Amino acid sequence: MTGLGIVAAVGASLLYNTSIALQALEARGVPHEHSLRVSLLGRLVRNRRWLGATALGLVGWPLEIAALLMAPLTVVQPCLASGLILLLWLGATRLGERPGRREAVAVAAIVLGVAGIALAAPERTTEHASAGTIALALALVAIPIAAPYALRSRVAGSTPSGGFKVQWASAVGTLMVLSAGCGYAWTAIASKLLTDELAAGALLVGVVWLATAFASEGLALISEMSALQRRPATHVAPTMFAVQVLVPVLLAPLIFGESWGDTPLGGAVLLASMAVAVAGTVLLAGSSAVGAMIEQAREQD
Repeated sequence: MTGLGIVAAVGASLLYNTSIALQALEARGVPHEHSLRVSLLGRLVRNRRWLGATALGLVGWPLEIAALLMAPLTVVQPCLASGLILLLWLGATRLGERPGRREAVAVAAIVLGVAGIALAAPERTTEHASAGTIALALALVAIPIAAPYALRSRVAGSTPSGGFKVQWASAVGTLMVLSAGCGYAWTAIASKLLTDELAAGALLVGVVWLATAFASEGLALISEMSALQRRPATHVAPTMFAVQVLVPVLLAPLIFGESWGDTPLGGAVLLASMAVAVAGTVLLAGSSAVGAMIEQAREQD
């Protein structure tokens, strides 16, 4: 079952990353005063390319749900980074961006890391921690999600020019990226809780987790688009992908009881594989070939 879960997760990743390639920098055409506001999405939904690309990304979510029904969260999340390889291939074949040593090392790291995680994966569980523990863990995730919105009035007035304002704008951009990564991480955790509750027949509780998943996905999307208004994709993507992969995986033992101690070398192989996969993700997400592919989505308008 874990193997099928990996296939489903990779399929979801391909859809997610194709969506990114088609939509991400459409946000740059929207004035900065719409950053971190619902009006940003209001502007973007009038763009047919952005709307179609977002719909394509949403199609990937049922595949992620299917993956979580068959494999532990610890396996599914790193697999969601594998779709970056598609962006690299598109950048090389469509734009003539020749992959270099960085890209080769990154692809090898992702493949080896995901393979290691699959081989050393803990057993999938449907157990949950207490409600208090889950609430505490998700509160820690919620803080960086909410941070840029709490500072929205200052964000609106920040401009990338002049001394302190440059530093403030950079800090704001970092908060937006962290907010997006943690928002997508919340969606992954809520999706896992949703699948477990549905499997247990707790439909009402499942609906609640579905609602939080939609809310976090919406906030993450606004944060991501706001970050892309201010920073190039090669700066936004590495941190965002790393956060959305690492946070759910690190919380999986606490929330879902996924025991790493029962895996080879007491979890050392699993941790090493995750580190390799995340390092490859960061390298590839910051690649000029991948960034060029994302940039092309905007230039073709």
